[in-house]
Amino acid sequence: MCTSRPAFPHPATVLDLVHLRASQINDCRYCVVGGALEPQKEGETDERLHAVAAWWETPYFTEAERAALALAEYATRLADRPDAVPDAVWDEAARHYDEKQLAQIVLWLGVTNLFNRINATTRQPAGATW
Repeated sequence: MCTSRPAFPHPATVLDLVHLRASQINDCRYCVVGGALEPQKEGETDERLHAVAAWWETPYFTEAERAALALAEYATRLADRPDAVPDAVWDEAARHYDEKQLAQIVLWLGVTNLFNRINATTRQPAGATW
């Protein structure tokens, strides 16, 4: 149970990356597998997809992608710190994305986190038909 990503005026890869990273954090194996397969079909490289789990240590992502991935980390790990999404993280994302794009990223993260929880709770198998 997962949904297709929304249209995005910036490269759609950004939404794929944040979906994959949130799914990794939430240990939603179904969405991790599917979240890597879909962008791969569209030409995303294995190298970048494998590096999403360590995005902050690799040279494979643009500044804009890093800002979106940082936002994904903080928005997914809300309970890990008292300031769930620090201003610096939001401001960096806002430097690269306009209001509509930020709204799409945040809403896509919300949808991803919802489906991650449903899939993990109902134990959807990784690699099941997408």
